[in-house]
Amino acid sequence: MEFKYSNEPEQSGHHTAQYDQFYTRFAPIYDWLVKTLPIWRNWIGAAISEIQGPRVLEISFGTGYLMTQYAGQFETFGIDYNKHMAQIALTNLRQAVFKVSLQVADVERLPYHTATFDTVLNTMAFTAYPDGQLALSEMRRVLRPGGRVVMVDICFPKDGNRPGTFLTNAWKAGGDIIRDMPALFEEFGFEYTDREIGGYGSVHLYVATKSVEMDPKF
Repeated sequence: MEFKYSNEPEQSGHHTAQYDQFYTRFAPIYDWLVKTLPIWRNWIGAAISEIQGPRVLEISFGTGYLMTQYAGQFETFGIDYNKHMAQIALTNLRQAVFKVSLQVADVERLPYHTATFDTVLNTMAFTAYPDGQLALSEMRRVLRPGGRVVMVDICFPKDGNRPGTFLTNAWKAGGDIIRDMPALFEEFGFEYTDREIGGYGSVHLYVATKSVEMDPKF
């Protein structure tokens, strides 16, 4: 079955600025919603069992809810583009008595050395990035050989069922960039699994492993 995936935005800077403005306004509400909506917590929480340590980087950690669920088990780092989200996350993590290293930074220019992390975690965020290839390239670069990208995000259901396809297209209509993630993982040499975890198959859990034979510069 063929699906109509999104085109990458022509003006990536404008796209990023729009999302940044939205999350600046939405940050306190988002924090409340994540803490109170079981379905959202279940979706992003599915990633936790796939994390391998000891060093974990969460990209686009939002207000830090997921990090409070696993940070005590690993050496944890995080980046988010929105400084208001990052400030709320810092408060949440302090209240949870977890010590983590947080930065305001861009997924397209990760401020870490090559082959630094065992897991790169990314939940419900990749569809907001204006350049999927550059974002995944940076995720791969900072992973150690044998490390993994653990990602939860929206994509079309594999069987093309109507409710799941409708939900995916609704996210797309709202501005999310729906990509063929299996093809993108294959393009960058990852071995991956793809499990549908909710939303009639529209919510996917991807675990993509960087080959131990891969050139360390990547």
